Amino acid sequence: MDRAVEVIKEFIREYAAVPPAVGDIEMEAIFDDARGHYELMMQGWNQWKRVHGSVIHVDVRGDKIYVQHDGTEEGIANRLMEAGIPADRIVLCFHHPDQRSRTPFAVA
Repeated sequence: MDRAVEVIKEFIREYAAVPPAVGDIEMEAIFDDARGHYELMMQGWNQWKRVHGSVIHVDVRGDKIYVQHDGTEEGIANRLMEAGIPADRIVLCFHHPDQRSRTPFAVA
């Protein structure tokens, strides 16, 4: 699982390094190895509108990787598979549990 965590961290670092095209928005990478929680948050202002939310949110529990949210075009699941992580160890939590069996990824 160490390889998967390194891929997740590198993916988040890459996206954190790209400044948003508009607004005064800060990207914040969050790595909690003790709890297996990895996230990229954005926060700030775009003119008079508050911007705050998750761009990427991944949890590692046991031998599974739970992609809670992925707001990227590339997709962190694709990057994980390119690194040799099998699809049956990746859960796409943003799909309803009843729909997950229709993907090549883990159900839970």
